[in-house]
Amino acid sequence: MYQTGAVAAHPLFTAVYGLNLRYNLAYINRNVYQGDNGRVVGYDNAHGFHHRHFMGVVEPIDFTTFEDIEERFQADWLVLRSKK
Repeated sequence: MYQTGAVAAHPLFTAVYGLNLRYNLAYINRNVYQGDNGRVVGYDNAHGFHHRHFMGVVEPIDFTTFEDIEERFQADWLVLRSKK
């Protein structure tokens, strides 16, 4: 379990040829959103597809690079932080 307000970045696993196998980025804050174990926003590729979580809503996303996913995650987090 994560502390409220924690940003969790699970390890990125890469194959021998540098292909992304699994990733999970999440901002957890139960004061902002209580559902989905407090995950306010997150990106991962669990369950066989790349997707974004936002306050309980899961939507598929196009994957180009892991760096792109990191940038999307950071942009989402900065928008949320600015709303405080």
